[in-house]
Amino acid sequence: MHRTLAALALACAVHLAGMDAATAAEPAAAKPPTGTPSIQDFVRNPTYSSVKISPTGEYLAMTVDRGDIDVLTVLRTRDLGIVKVTQLPNEKSVGAFHWVSPERLMFNSVRKVGRFAQPFGTGEWYSVNADGSAPRVLEMGAKGARDMQDARFSLLDNPQRDDGKVLMTINYPRSSEGVNTEVAEVDTSTSRWKSLGRAPRENCGMALDADKKPRYAVCSDSKNAAGEFDEVTSLYKREESGEWTLVNSATSSGKSLQVLGSARDGRIYATESDGKGPEAFGIIDQKTGAFDALFEDPVSDPASYITSVDGSEVVLGVVTEAGAPEVTMIEKDHPDAKLYASLAASFPGQFVNFASATRDGRQIVVQVYSDRNPGELYLYDRATNKARFLMQQRKWIDSKRMATVQPVALTTRDGLKIHGYLTLPHGSDGKGLPMIVNVHGGPRGPRDDWGFNWESQLFASRGYAVLQINYRGSGGFGKGFQDMAFGQWHTGIMNDIIDATKWSIAQGYADKDRICIYGGSFGGYASMMAPAREQGLFKCAFGYVGAYDAEIQMTKSDTSQYEGGRRYLLRALGKTKPERDAMSPVNHADKIRIPVYLAAGARDPRCPPENTEAMNKALIAAGNPPEGMMITTGEMHGFYKDENKVALYTAMLDFFAKHIGGASATGGARSGR
Repeated sequence: MHRTLAALALACAVHLAGMDAATAAEPAAAKPPTGTPSIQDFVRNPTYSSVKISPTGEYLAMTVDRGDIDVLTVLRTRDLGIVKVTQLPNEKSVGAFHWVSPERLMFNSVRKVGRFAQPFGTGEWYSVNADGSAPRVLEMGAKGARDMQDARFSLLDNPQRDDGKVLMTINYPRSSEGVNTEVAEVDTSTSRWKSLGRAPRENCGMALDADKKPRYAVCSDSKNAAGEFDEVTSLYKREESGEWTLVNSATSSGKSLQVLGSARDGRIYATESDGKGPEAFGIIDQKTGAFDALFEDPVSDPASYITSVDGSEVVLGVVTEAGAPEVTMIEKDHPDAKLYASLAASFPGQFVNFASATRDGRQIVVQVYSDRNPGELYLYDRATNKARFLMQQRKWIDSKRMATVQPVALTTRDGLKIHGYLTLPHGSDGKGLPMIVNVHGGPRGPRDDWGFNWESQLFASRGYAVLQINYRGSGGFGKGFQDMAFGQWHTGIMNDIIDATKWSIAQGYADKDRICIYGGSFGGYASMMAPAREQGLFKCAFGYVGAYDAEIQMTKSDTSQYEGGRRYLLRALGKTKPERDAMSPVNHADKIRIPVYLAAGARDPRCPPENTEAMNKALIAAGNPPEGMMITTGEMHGFYKDENKVALYTAMLDFFAKHIGGASATGGARSGR
């Protein structure tokens, strides 16, 4: 349970820049205004990503971002000296990693597909000692067994015992029995495993009880009764006899139950959703299956959890993020809850999280960050009651000179309350500023949050206010809010973005004559569609790795290559071609009468570059050719290479400065009038 919930917790993020000779050299960047951090300072990879202390506290392990790939680095805790850097061949990155014993780690491999898309796993797992000795490819699939072909293993629970055994789920894409999920105990030294039980049906996730036995299965379907894309779940419980019984069906009850895991005292933690408002967090009665809510917020889903580090695997508190993160403690008398409260009080105005801990809970890696602080790590020692500073995520950033991020909320034209963030440049009075409306991707599921955002900080460092809105469809506000994205790309969502922009003008933050719109992925879509919908509101638009033609998305995107993805696209974009044509920016190019710049990755599978080429042709045909188009070789759905990011943001800042003022990439301030 402790490990399962930790995966849901707010993650830190990592790159050991300059720690060893293999670190990539920094590309040359355009000279910024005097005293202002360079573009390179913002786009360069941070010092650390995911950090975990070993079970007995001798080592720290972390993933390090080297642009195209991530490597695994092990440090000595006492002096942060490098013990070993492990790099995979063939452009594979180290993905999730875990200490499985005091001296041994296991990790999987992933391939990056761009900054706006999650890496995809290759299905391979490895184990290695902290010093790099005894490396092993974990070959857990039995060759020749039909069901084991292409089987995927994922970590379910990590006891961190000295024997290095873990519990994993196995997913079988092609099961002869119609059941494609199994729980197994795996020996990370030998690859041998034994089954602990199989799921009741296909497409299930498994949860353990306090005895580490598979006890619950959350099974899902990707369509509703009407045959449309939807997430519909059923919850099953495994009895002592081994038989599975249905506890809850969302189809019949109208509520979805998701089991998160268990505490050592036997409590089964879960969330419940009615498909409309935010999820509630609570426990399940193991005899009756009834859900008892311990926490429910009227606006926000639980974003993450604060969990104990003493081995009890107790959820101490729930984190919500309608605006800045708020922690509600539900186990106030637990010793770890009191420790957390003490540590949080030591960092006012910042968010504190238990990042990882030793097996006995005596040494805890504590993560601290804020809107201005990219992140710091401390090592707290229970024996001495002292916290030792470890490292900064971006030590070259002066947090005192960074912009502040204000949570905002407004009501849209149809009465919907939406939330977002306004980044205001350091030292400004926050009034009458040139503004960038920065639209996040998705649109269904992703969201903006309050933590340090290097892109917004880059814009603010050049004098711009930055508006980010969690429009309808964004994650974190309940399934009903999220489902509003379906069929609303060019209508309801654009209304939210337009209304929020006008709100910022009415509040006096933005100069109405100096506003540009920019975004990546769906944000790229919005950067074209919003100006077409509300002519005169924006003075320029920058579209990045965007989806501009629904037919290209329906036929060439990686989403279109599997059944569930095609079902999603039909519900999101429209079931008929006239519907899809109506929401495609390429068909509204004649209404986009402002300067435009386009950028894309040449290898983007999510929003193929054909989108950008089609948008470019449509604008040329409409008599408004883009001022620039950048399709970058080797990049995918969001740029990874520092030199490519520097080129992108140099062009972007010069484009914004030309049309709405602020500082250009080369250091000059322009009127934009």
